[in-house]
Amino acid sequence: MARKVKICVIGSGSTGLFSLGQVRKGTSDFVVVDGGILGTTCARVGCMPSKALIQAGEDVHHASELAVQGIAGGEGISADITKMMAHVREMRDGFAGMVVKRSSMGLGDKLIRHNAQFIAPHVVRVGEEEIEAEKFILAVGSRPVMPAPWEQFSELLMTTDEFFEQESLPQHMAIIGLGVIGTELGQSLARLGLDVTGIDMAQTLGGLSDPGVRDEAIRLIGGEFPLWLGEGALLSRVEGGLRVQAGEREVVVDKALVALGRRSNLDRLDLSAAGVTLDERGLPEIDPATMQIEGHAHLFVAGDATGDRQLMHEVADEARIAGYNAIHAEAPKRFMRKKPLGINFTDPNICMVGQKWSELQGRDDVVVGARNFDTQGRAKLLKKNAGLLHIYARKSDGLLLGAEMVAPRGEHLAHHLSWAIEQGLTLIDMLRLPFYHPVLEEGMENALYDALGKTDLHGQDLTDGLIELPFA
Repeated sequence: MARKVKICVIGSGSTGLFSLGQVRKGTSDFVVVDGGILGTTCARVGCMPSKALIQAGEDVHHASELAVQGIAGGEGISADITKMMAHVREMRDGFAGMVVKRSSMGLGDKLIRHNAQFIAPHVVRVGEEEIEAEKFILAVGSRPVMPAPWEQFSELLMTTDEFFEQESLPQHMAIIGLGVIGTELGQSLARLGLDVTGIDMAQTLGGLSDPGVRDEAIRLIGGEFPLWLGEGALLSRVEGGLRVQAGEREVVVDKALVALGRRSNLDRLDLSAAGVTLDERGLPEIDPATMQIEGHAHLFVAGDATGDRQLMHEVADEARIAGYNAIHAEAPKRFMRKKPLGINFTDPNICMVGQKWSELQGRDDVVVGARNFDTQGRAKLLKKNAGLLHIYARKSDGLLLGAEMVAPRGEHLAHHLSWAIEQGLTLIDMLRLPFYHPVLEEGMENALYDALGKTDLHGQDLTDGLIELPFA
């Protein structure tokens, strides 16, 4: 006989935990099902351990540049890769341990440590047990993409799920896939002294679509390790390692990191038994405002499993939406999603905010404000005076639409612009705010002024709208 509950949350990673926070506000009649390794993708194999490695790479790189400031000794600094990877794992285990504690804390027999598969629209089999639920939240996460033909080279390849388990790293490596994680790790490994080659069939890095910003990113990051763009990788086994070919170029490496993105784990749930139709990617149609599977009011999907915005802040929003609507199914709400924000922690940071250039190009009502950081004062003092910021605004009224950049400490500039776009601010609204001197934000101020000069508002008095005080 099936165990009956109001809500069944499948997955106890970030998405499951955020969903559970909402579920608990409405009921204690729930179970959480997870047969995998406890701990989130972010904490175990994603954003947190990668930042530990990035910091190590930045520290070594910074030491090599100290001599120009009259500081001796930096030239002799090198990385002990084995000790460094141990440090990365120690940091990772600390972050993941906190998540694991949260995953199981206070759940008792409500946490079921088995995988789930649907056997009917409202029933899943979990080990030897069946769970019947009124509503399901599918927070099953994702796994790295690995092309099936490459499985024959498994001992010479690693995914991001395996990378941080390595006790050491070989001297010669290829990074196949130069999205966010591939670009970040490629640059960091090169700075740590490894011989790295980056390969991607796209003609860009980190998802950039603005040609000017893309070319600047390629110039800067490609100055640290070779980037082979525009050709897919072909692999073959040779004596001494793995041959990686991309068009007419080839390299023999000890191992390759495959960073081709992540695919949803929904295909492991047998959703066909629940009557759900999947597309060619193995995904159902999901309403991003309610997180419901279209046509199935009792099924909610959130987090990496959607195959869409696989970012922590988006995961948190989706999970809360799914949890709320699972509890309030008689009157579900549609929630407005935040404007897109993406940050790649390369040096300089690659960031995209709001609408990308690929969404705006060709429109005659869009202006672009630019600032190159080569001569920006604060950037020069930081020895990070390289990069390019493009801000996009509406020509008629200066409404901020989006931005792409490869910029020093761009993670902060991206947040400022993201908050402004979220609030519907214009160029003039932004320029009426204070900009301290000297700070990197002055580069953003320059780009805002450049964009304003191309709008229909050119020449408008920026004192308009200020509060006039009477003279004493």
